[in-house]
Amino acid sequence: MLRFVGRRALYAVPLILVVIILMFSMLHLIPGDPVQALVGDYPVPPAYRQAIEEKYRLNDPFLVQVSNYLINVAKGDFGFSYQNQRAVLDLILERAPRTILLASVSFALAIPLGMAIGVAAGTTRSAGTDKFWTTTTLIVYAVPTFWLGQLLVMFFALHLGWLPTQGIGPMVSRAQGFAWLLEKLRYLALPVLAFGIHEGMRVARIMRASVIDTISQGYIITARAKGLTRGQIIRRHVLRNSSLPLVTIAGYAFGSALGGAVFLETVFTWPGLGLLLVDSIRLRDNMMVIGVVIFSALAVVAMNLIVDLLYAALDPRIRTVR
Repeated sequence: MLRFVGRRALYAVPLILVVIILMFSMLHLIPGDPVQALVGDYPVPPAYRQAIEEKYRLNDPFLVQVSNYLINVAKGDFGFSYQNQRAVLDLILERAPRTILLASVSFALAIPLGMAIGVAAGTTRSAGTDKFWTTTTLIVYAVPTFWLGQLLVMFFALHLGWLPTQGIGPMVSRAQGFAWLLEKLRYLALPVLAFGIHEGMRVARIMRASVIDTISQGYIITARAKGLTRGQIIRRHVLRNSSLPLVTIAGYAFGSALGGAVFLETVFTWPGLGLLLVDSIRLRDNMMVIGVVIFSALAVVAMNLIVDLLYAALDPRIRTVR
């Protein structure tokens, strides 16, 4: 097992190298001036521009910048954010827990919701019920998360006034203990609902297809012949064997979400990695952009590794290649 984990970690090294080279290439090609973004709308004197470029090594050749960055990353240094005047890694570690919280709570809602709908649609004997759930999940999943988030804000925040529209908490708060937790949950509710519903519909569609395939297998027919009830068959056989494709999709989606739910965090001004990435692109803070993208790539690699390990745990027929 350790050999397998080590091999997968080594496979991630070329991926990270390609990501870094592509990010440097794209940031050099897109229009914009990092120095001008740093000073704002004011004209930049030539001497000041030269000093900034030398300080942050913006005038180095492309290959020199890439090679220096790779050496620094190997040392654990992801660069310096000249817009925030802080180390990139410090900012990522500060924002990452908020994104992890949003993604974790959202998937805690999405997976049970999607599994319930998928099992209901895949095991029903009514064609009308199956069509209803299939059509509903397709329509809801087709709605972008940022638009779904705006609809939820308009209804629950602006129309009903039940929940706040954005942010992670009030500017000034004296709440403590359970009251503090409830206060945070109010701000977390709408982004979690938007993300959870969207991902739940993805889970439901995958789960329905997997359930339909599972119930046609020979061991399900044998279980019926033994006299097991419908509920027992679903609990003992269908759920476990139908969850394998779900593990793959959910693991990849969760890994991507850890890199920052860009549109959702922008809609709700949730101060996570997604909002940090958007602000960094707008301000041409190149080191910050590259750092967040690398973190996203690492999150996806880590979740794919966890998925491979879960496969072996869920299905004894699958043996990890060592």
